[in-house]
Amino acid sequence: MIELKPHPHGTILPVRAQPGARKNEIRGEQDGMLKVSVTQPPEKGKANKALIALLSKSLSLRKSQIELLAGETSPQKQLLVRDVTPADLNHRIERILER
Repeated sequence: MIELKPHPHGTILPVRAQPGARKNEIRGEQDGMLKVSVTQPPEKGKANKALIALLSKSLSLRKSQIELLAGETSPQKQLLVRDVTPADLNHRIERILER
């Protein structure tokens, strides 16, 4: 189960990112984190931008709602998803993982 944490401005989403993958996809859950692969290399923030773009499209959010809080150069990241409750975000993630 993904360990979503409430935040005064929304929800903190823990992510395990895999840059330089074959395709952009949300792969599932690993160690309480959402596992996400992106094709962009981990240089100059390209992979982080691709990660935010993929999550915003997949979770039906605006890019401006997703902010990187921690883990800029690490595969383990903390993202703030603004104006979304943990329950709502969990529901959106479950719909994606069921596919």
